[in-house]
Amino acid sequence: MSLRADAPPTATAVRRFGRAQRWAHRATAVLMGVCVATAACLYLPQLAQLVGRRALVVTLHQWSGLALPVPVLAALASRAFRADLGRLNRFGPHDRVWLRAALRRDKRPASRPAGKFNAGQKVYAAWIAGATLVMLGTGLLMWFTHLTPLVWRTSATFVHDWLALTIGIVLAGHIGMALADPEARRGMRTGSVDRDWAEREHPLWRP
Repeated sequence: MSLRADAPPTATAVRRFGRAQRWAHRATAVLMGVCVATAACLYLPQLAQLVGRRALVVTLHQWSGLALPVPVLAALASRAFRADLGRLNRFGPHDRVWLRAALRRDKRPASRPAGKFNAGQKVYAAWIAGATLVMLGTGLLMWFTHLTPLVWRTSATFVHDWLALTIGIVLAGHIGMALADPEARRGMRTGSVDRDWAEREHPLWRP
């Protein structure tokens, strides 16, 4: 990590994320990427033939999935990270206003009030956290086949496969929205964002 990335924000910038938040996000993104890539290699015949070494791919998929909660659990040692989790877990009246505006495709900043995290980010965080836990549970049932009856394994496989497809679609949307907002990406990359962007996109946030 460079000194510049951890330097205090300038007069035209505000600190949005600390080191713990950024590294938890990056580590989770890498592990999730490995999970998605290996899952694609396991389920798409064209990729399976291209990559080969199915046993290695299965091992990478299993262990990256098992390690997926580790970055978040490690980051809980950070007070700033815990504070952000609290913000993500709280919905207020302004979040309902934001969601209604999003459903109407109203992109005016005034119609989308938001604190440090907008309602869309809160919904995504809650959904992906729950989906990860379900994937972890069903994956363990599929991994330790000798510990569970056949009907459990069959049900776990069904849920795991279809939820994996849903996660892939949701992640594609998440990445697409990130690509459309360079300043949000800069905040996750360096920790700081432009003050004008913060006031426009997150007017209720008081850094």
